[in-house]
Amino acid sequence: MKTKEELAARIAALKKEKNAIILAHYYCTDEVQALADHVGDSFYLAKVAKETDAAVIVFCGVSFMGESAKILNPEKTVLMPDLHADCAMAHMAEVERIKEMRAKYPGLAVVCYINSTAELKRHSDVCVTSSNAVRIVRALPNRDIYFIPDQNLGRFVKEQVPEKNVMLCDGYCPIHKALTADQVLAKKREYPEALVLTHPECTGEVLALSDYVGSTADIIRYAKESEADCFIVCTEVGVAYRLRQDNPQKRFVFCDPCPCCADMKLNTPEKIEEVLSSGKNAVEVSEEKRAGALVPLDRMLELAK
Repeated sequence: MKTKEELAARIAALKKEKNAIILAHYYCTDEVQALADHVGDSFYLAKVAKETDAAVIVFCGVSFMGESAKILNPEKTVLMPDLHADCAMAHMAEVERIKEMRAKYPGLAVVCYINSTAELKRHSDVCVTSSNAVRIVRALPNRDIYFIPDQNLGRFVKEQVPEKNVMLCDGYCPIHKALTADQVLAKKREYPEALVLTHPECTGEVLALSDYVGSTADIIRYAKESEADCFIVCTEVGVAYRLRQDNPQKRFVFCDPCPCCADMKLNTPEKIEEVLSSGKNAVEVSEEKRAGALVPLDRMLELAK
């Protein structure tokens, strides 16, 4: 078995040989984030995938992320360290329901969280991420909005853009939904001086207890700029790596039980080396599905500029 240093050196050599880059989401392990060329949230990684000159993209995340990278870059090879890494929420909307809503509301815009399958994207008008959802929904000319699949992010958008008729799906992120108000209150009793930073995929009860609500990237930025030195972080624990790197003098605590996405943790340095070496686990998307899903992704990148 290779040491951590030997593995990193081998991966670096393979990247140079294959003209490859490694993208990793903030929810991956510390070891994977340390190896990545770019670490970020879904929006940032989508932009990097679109703009890179690399021939090979190793995407350390979950399936919809690799799928989105392939949709944006059909000529590039996109490799997933583990094809079993999936996002339950990505499947929590139905094409038939979208069609029903379009029939009922002729001027409807279907707004699709990027945390979704290519099949759902291609039946949508625009994609969004937690970083830009409010801004994009506000910018749309449509009054009637069907937001899929995450009900919690959708509810947050609805509250921020009251002039629109935002209708919700019943999807959710199991990790964020599992965070409860009681868990947050327990931490607030333990750390009364702490600010609560929360991802909008959490429930309304948790958002109501929060000092700041924003995407993963927004939480990282807020913590860095804040004069506070202790934070209760209501999102997946992988973000702790960047938070502590940026703020070594500050304290970051998470609720009990710790919110951890097992699928994100399927990405490992060993699997990165394996796919770079073998070329296996390449993401494939049919041209019909790719062409349809590209439209809302491109519209997101344009509207979010």
